[in-house]
Amino acid sequence: MASLKEIKSKISGVKKTKQITRAMNMVAASKLRGAQGAMDAFRPYAEKFAEVLGNIADKTTDEISPLLIPKDEVNNVHVVMLTSDRGLCGGFNSNLMDKTEEIVEEFQRRGVNVSLTAFGKKGRDWARKEKLTIADQYLDVVGGKFGFNVASSFGQKAIEGFLFGDYDEVHIVYSEFRSMANQIPVVKQLLPIVAIEKPEETETEAEDSSYLPEHICEPSADALLNTMLPKSIYIQIYHALLETSTSEHAARMRAMDNATKACDDMIESLTLTYNKARQQSITMELMDIVGGAEALRG
Repeated sequence: MASLKEIKSKISGVKKTKQITRAMNMVAASKLRGAQGAMDAFRPYAEKFAEVLGNIADKTTDEISPLLIPKDEVNNVHVVMLTSDRGLCGGFNSNLMDKTEEIVEEFQRRGVNVSLTAFGKKGRDWARKEKLTIADQYLDVVGGKFGFNVASSFGQKAIEGFLFGDYDEVHIVYSEFRSMANQIPVVKQLLPIVAIEKPEETETEAEDSSYLPEHICEPSADALLNTMLPKSIYIQIYHALLETSTSEHAARMRAMDNATKACDDMIESLTLTYNKARQQSITMELMDIVGGAEALRG
């Protein structure tokens, strides 16, 4: 059994670790509020933009934009992977890496060349380890403060790569925030833009929606669509960044909360061990005293 001094030192070390995990939990909670607020504020805009885009698309001719036209052969695919720059967030990054590895292996089995853009150090380091082609990297973005310009600048590069034939398809892997305990890795195709499908209405919804507003387009719907389609790519990328950032903070907050609880369990276990060792030491000392007294008496 370890000495009393060693056990006491371990208890002290675990208590200091608990202070760190508790502080990190509070920092993650603070960042989560800001990230979740930005995500919730952007969602209505993204949904309304998609609604208007779908309404305008119904008024245009088919295949009016090259961004809507699939390539005849898919030989080069570009994957955008969103991960965090720091760890200590449970299985957040590993889930995103597993999802990316899954789609990369699927494309490689079909004989397709795959290149990556890594948002976050964890994803970049994983891609280097797997010897994948990294076309570009963006560090200190996910989990921090970023603006719409980050999404628009990268979106412009992705669109140019698609139009110039460098990429036949562009996909993005990000974490969708559903709740504090549920963040799901999602794969979404950015280019070519998938046809906008309207959800089927139930009979009740059809009766309630007797009046549907019609968007008046000026200039023409075709010209307006050509302007809105690139912006829809920027919006999807920005929305993915917001979702992943919120998911990271939620995952780190939950991981630090679990670590704090684990520290409490370790302190309780070590304290019990310390008390047992101390009681055993006292018993041994009493036995030595009684033995010495009996020897002197004899």
